[in-house]
Amino acid sequence: MLIETLKSLFNRDLNKLKLEIESYQNESQLWVIDKNISNSAGNLCLHLIGNINSYIGAELGKTGYVRNRPLEFSLKDIPRSELISKIDNTILVVNNTLDTLTEKDLEAIYPQIVFEKEMTTEFFLVHLSTHLGYHLGQINYHRRLV
Repeated sequence: MLIETLKSLFNRDLNKLKLEIESYQNESQLWVIDKNISNSAGNLCLHLIGNINSYIGAELGKTGYVRNRPLEFSLKDIPRSELISKIDNTILVVNNTLDTLTEKDLEAIYPQIVFEKEMTTEFFLVHLSTHLGYHLGQINYHRRLV
């Protein structure tokens, strides 16, 4: 039951992320920052892609993805089409990985220590979904401010 709920939420929010990225009238606005906005929408998008591909894809799905977190915040001017393609690939990774999980997998301890203590895979997947929603809201506000 939770797996289908998580798939639904990740798909909804990753598709909303695509819509937000597509909704910027000028592609260069994706990368705008100022003294009060330290992360651009483009960098937040790269961060979400890296986060999900690392913690869901590489760790649970064994995709071989290797994360470079500093680049998520330092790369600039990635074409919008490339961001959209990366989101589409992330949707596939999430669906393929979650389709392989069982209830027993969800109850197991997540294989990495992320928040300085053990947690179940179920807890961490819920956290990743809320993390996506948090940054999605930031991107929405960023788009409307610029």
